[in-house]
Amino acid sequence: MSAERVPLSSANTALHTSSLSSQTSSLPLWDRISLWASENKAIVYTIAGVAVVISSAGVVYYLSDSRKAGTNDATEEKKRASKKERRKAKKEKEREQETPAAGSTVEPPVEQGNRAKAPTVEPDPSENLPQIDESTVESLSEQERKEYATKLKAAGNIAYGDKNYNEAIDLYGKAILCKPDPIFYSNRAACYNALGNWEKVVEDTSAAITLDSEYVKALNRRANAYEHLGKYSEALLDYTASCIIDQFRNEQSAQSVERLLKKVAEAKGKMILEGKERKLPSPSFVTNYLQSFRPRPPPEGLEETADLDENSGKGQLRAGLLAIAKKTGKGYENASAAFDKALELRDLGEHEALAYNMRGTFRYLRGENADALKDLTRSVELQPALSQSFIKRASMHLELGNREAAANDFEQALEQKKDDPDIFYHRAQLHFILGEFGEAAKDYQKSIDLDKDFIFSHIQLGVTQYKMGSIASSMATFRRCIKNFDKVPDVYNYYGELLLDQQKYQEAVEKFDTAVEMEKQTKPIGMNVLPLINKALALFQWKQDFQEAEKLCQKALIIDPECDIAVATMAQLLLQQGKVTDALKYFERAAELSRTEGEIVNALSYAEATRTQLEVQEKYPQLASRLQGMGPNMGAAIR
Repeated sequence: MSAERVPLSSANTALHTSSLSSQTSSLPLWDRISLWASENKAIVYTIAGVAVVISSAGVVYYLSDSRKAGTNDATEEKKRASKKERRKAKKEKEREQETPAAGSTVEPPVEQGNRAKAPTVEPDPSENLPQIDESTVESLSEQERKEYATKLKAAGNIAYGDKNYNEAIDLYGKAILCKPDPIFYSNRAACYNALGNWEKVVEDTSAAITLDSEYVKALNRRANAYEHLGKYSEALLDYTASCIIDQFRNEQSAQSVERLLKKVAEAKGKMILEGKERKLPSPSFVTNYLQSFRPRPPPEGLEETADLDENSGKGQLRAGLLAIAKKTGKGYENASAAFDKALELRDLGEHEALAYNMRGTFRYLRGENADALKDLTRSVELQPALSQSFIKRASMHLELGNREAAANDFEQALEQKKDDPDIFYHRAQLHFILGEFGEAAKDYQKSIDLDKDFIFSHIQLGVTQYKMGSIASSMATFRRCIKNFDKVPDVYNYYGELLLDQQKYQEAVEKFDTAVEMEKQTKPIGMNVLPLINKALALFQWKQDFQEAEKLCQKALIIDPECDIAVATMAQLLLQQGKVTDALKYFERAAELSRTEGEIVNALSYAEATRTQLEVQEKYPQLASRLQGMGPNMGAAIR
């Protein structure tokens, strides 16, 4: 099974990738994004084999934990604030009182206050307004311009409050003639916002931001307009800059970043998917998926010694099964082609259902879900007793979010073969993904009772116990695994992950090293690179040893260039070191390697976040140092 790490902090995995779980809404922004991405991707990988423990997607970017950290930082900053900074804060406070708020719902333009006052006759700002146009304003003194601008702005506020937006636009425009003030531009933008004239909103907020590049309200208002115009990347940039300036205290802006990241990623993801070449994922993924089913000897008539014409349907089916046994990228490509050829040549006899099963399996691995479902459905129609076809179809239904169809397939499989341990193992995966750990543990144990020699049932039971909080039981399960399966590298790798999660770094590294050495000895060509990646994560967490962690990831990528976990981990490590441009390349590569639309969107969410960080630094250089200064306090650790 594949080794995407299911985060220990997430008890429930959402099946739908369309939104973040409501249960995570109180978490900091990037914790939520990371959890969302890792949980949804965990569905794919848990289906594929053993769901493991530590989230390599858990590295968070420059927004992680920022609002919590920002509270303490802001206190210290206030103590050290210079007179200039205090004046700036005062100016911002005045804006909060004077300007209409961003968005489609606008606050009253002027703070009214709640103190009771004696009845007085206030002068009406709309009375005796100066007649201003481009020709008359030139004759006014600077003081007169300032006074007239104040009166015109006040009258504009009243008109705005009365929803006389066109009148307010005219008054704010005259105020701007007297004094080009960012507040006046932003207020006029609020009027255009109310009228739905988004191009004008962008025009006026841009003018305001030109006069004051850290005008948060104008940035938010322009971002809102960009979003209405479908310019999601521009909106994301403005909301991100606003969050940084405002030290992430505005939850609405932070949620907008989250929402827009997803919109941008989805739009780009659809384009990528339309032009994407359908190919197999990394050999590590394929190997782990295939080995999540118990090995069985070839059916009678397809043995290696059987006298078969290689150019017949049966000959090609056998060739595909033999190619799988090599556990290499080339072998899997050859197997996929052989299964396609077998069904083209036909004449498969009693092995036709198996041929559809295997072609459907490789179509699924290439992300061709619709065709894969057809093949697996044909397989169960031809031979219902081939329970593996029900199991694989159930896994596909689950990946597509159809829990009911998945559960129904498992029931049909049990009707055909009630003592098949694979059925219980994979049904346990369904329960695990849904956070139903008690039911998962029962099915894993049943799988073990039916076949105690299948290592992954034991491993997954230990992981499930760990997720349930039964740490002692989990560790005991893994110790028994080591005793009974002492020559299997996967045991040491996953046990090391549990130790790493408990911050037992030395022991974890030792287990990863053991797994690496065993992989070299048993699979020198197609070794599983996951122990290398896990060791990289351990060295980063333990010693902040970026150099060695990068070397290990690079080594993993030399062995398996298309291992998406290695690519994503490398991106995270580079980002942690501030190598944002390099990190972006790896995140984009991760998107290229993704199989399904959901996976692509997850990878692109990280890529777009990284790209936005670069754009903020380029467009708002004064924010770059502030952004970097937040890093050490963000909780941005690889977990």
